[in-house]
Amino acid sequence: MKRDKIIYWIATGLLAAGMGMSAYMYLTKNPELVGAFQLLGFPVYFISILGVAKLLGAIVLVAPAGTRLKEWAYAGFIFTFVGAMWVHLVTGTPWISPFIFLVVLAVSYLFWNRLKVSSTSA
Repeated sequence: MKRDKIIYWIATGLLAAGMGMSAYMYLTKNPELVGAFQLLGFPVYFISILGVAKLLGAIVLVAPAGTRLKEWAYAGFIFTFVGAMWVHLVTGTPWISPFIFLVVLAVSYLFWNRLKVSSTSA
């Protein structure tokens, strides 16, 4: 169980840190990010919506939040990463970063479920 906790916290910490930094870039309207969104045809207001969602999701993943709230955060990040991969694949831009975050998210979720199950059976 100790190994599972370590793996969970490493994966979750990396994910939360990455999404926190991403949220900062989104919420401060980084000029390169805005340009990329405009180039892809997304409205600029979409950047703020994603920034808030990423920030809240990152907080929920590391905070002692309820099970349902964590499930929603995991689901939201799945939609975000799969959507980002899709957009990058369709536009011919690098897609590896959202794929790596999706893998880290899967590891975090898998070990969160393991810890949740072991704590209820103990």
